[in-house]
Amino acid sequence: MITRITTTESADKLIDELKNTHGELMFHQSGGCCDGSAPMCFAAGEFYLGNADVEVGHAHGTPFYMSASQFEYWEHTHLTLDAIKGTGGQFSLERPTGFRFIIRSRLYSDEEWKYLEKFPVKRCG
Repeated sequence: MITRITTTESADKLIDELKNTHGELMFHQSGGCCDGSAPMCFAAGEFYLGNADVEVGHAHGTPFYMSASQFEYWEHTHLTLDAIKGTGGQFSLERPTGFRFIIRSRLYSDEEWKYLEKFPVKRCG
């Protein structure tokens, strides 16, 4: 199955750790305000989603969103959520763990894109 987002083992481990501490989670790909363009992790429901956001998919069982306007730039790109040593985003739950979430990306193959065109992302709100 072709997806828009996957995770690394390191990201899965950090997500599991955060779920144990905070319960269900959600991600929103920041548009570049306070912490640059970074995946931000919140407790489920602690980030307001509106009509300007889309659901990209699920990262290790956790919903992953971004603004529709930013998605227009990333639409042809497969996202991989990873976790590396460092300081997370100012408002992101992983900040005190010594790790931060990052996005790695690659362009879809023509075959992948043909498949994904049949499954547009869902608008929130």
